Amino acid sequence: MKLTPPPVKVAAQELRLRVYQPEKIREPEAVERIRALTPDLLVVVAYGQIIPRPVLSIPRLGAINVHASLLPRWRGAAPIARAMLAGDRETGVTIMKMDEQLDHGPILAMKGTPIGEHEDAPALTERLAELGAGLLVETLEHLEDIEASEQEHSKATVAPKLNRGEGELQTTMDAQEIDRRVRALQPWPGATLPTNRGRVKVLRGHVEGDRYVPEVVQLPGKKPAPARQVLGDV
Repeated sequence: MKLTPPPVKVAAQELRLRVYQPEKIREPEAVERIRALTPDLLVVVAYGQIIPRPVLSIPRLGAINVHASLLPRWRGAAPIARAMLAGDRETGVTIMKMDEQLDHGPILAMKGTPIGEHEDAPALTERLAELGAGLLVETLEHLEDIEASEQEHSKATVAPKLNRGEGELQTTMDAQEIDRRVRALQPWPGATLPTNRGRVKVLRGHVEGDRYVPEVVQLPGKKPAPARQVLGDV
């Protein structure tokens, strides 16, 4: 519960760059501060607000977004987790021109990557961040020469925010479903399994035939520990 600056802010401060963090990007003061900078381009990554038209219209070259899915699949707040929950075998990153709708604008560049069989959301997020950073640099180098292509809007799927209830595993779920949830819902909301010691958080496990076998679990207020140590034979 300790407020900490995001890595981008830390890096900017180390480079002695000015940082401005408006609570709401739609506020007139925020719009005017951006306008006063007369930027050529805006780059948006993992930003939790819809950028309004008054801001989008400021930069000469518009605004581009780095999104962690292969658009139009998984538009919205939780594309990485939703891809894993759906059992997608592939995901990736998309660089797109922004409009006023959610992850709706035309595509400038895209790069895919397979989702590892045992990969969890934090590991995939780290890989996609590296992939997206590289693709962003490539795109910026050739931005004015790239012809954007319209998304196939009829194929769009939505990636809504995660909720705590999705992490409440049930013994009636099949092993593959449990495995997807354990991997996709890290670090929040996490996946909890009912046991003789109450609900425990499952941090890692594997599918064995038609069973899901927890490997590392965590009791409330305790440190992660081997499942056999906490639960006995499972």
